[in-house]
Amino acid sequence: MEIELLGSLSLQHNGRRFGVGSRKVRSVLALLALSPGSALSFDQITDELWADKSMSNVRNALQANIARLRKLLETITGQGGEELVRTVSSGYLLDVPAESVDTHRFLSLARHGAGLAESRPHDAIGVLREALLLWRGPALLDVAEGTRCRAAATHLDERRLTVQEDLIGARLAVGEERGVVHELKQLVVENPGRERLSEYLMLALYRSGRQSEAVSVFHRTRNWLRAELGLEPGRALRQLYQAILVQDRVLD
Repeated sequence: MEIELLGSLSLQHNGRRFGVGSRKVRSVLALLALSPGSALSFDQITDELWADKSMSNVRNALQANIARLRKLLETITGQGGEELVRTVSSGYLLDVPAESVDTHRFLSLARHGAGLAESRPHDAIGVLREALLLWRGPALLDVAEGTRCRAAATHLDERRLTVQEDLIGARLAVGEERGVVHELKQLVVENPGRERLSEYLMLALYRSGRQSEAVSVFHRTRNWLRAELGLEPGRALRQLYQAILVQDRVLD
């Protein structure tokens, strides 16, 4: 069984994908799958699901949703639900390998690819692309409850953007500047405060013989930073701008 959180929550088993209809059961499964093999206490889970509600029977409500989750997993896998969602002294844990959850595979590939980017950019490109192919939409798209899941979704979406940056950096390192310009322009529009993206776009444009466009990217980024954040561009962006103005050969 594979658990997919990078998009809407779903399960895969023997080549078939299954959705989880119940909102509460989705939330319980997502919460447990974010830390497979690690126990979450009753209080941690109930706070995630019902933090804004006063309920006298919250423990019973949680047990009912755990029972529904176990039945669902048993129906899909044929394995005992109590073996997959185990009761421990303080709460519950999901007893599956970490690599069966797409978020953990993504983070592992992201770390590996980032480690290869400087010394082996060709290899890094393959690994980082593999990581990004795991995504089907925003993380935990249909799991809206609770601070833990929201925080995890924010972290994963941020990490996805960093992997996109790492991939573009690796592609620039192997001379694919013309191939990344369009993607970079879109990413800069969506993330105007990400100076690393602006740096890569300026470099890609400059290497493609579009120096004036590269200079314009710097000015747009600087104006946005001043207007929205009251900040000046960082040292790396300023140094790149100066190097473009003098056509420093190091940029080639």
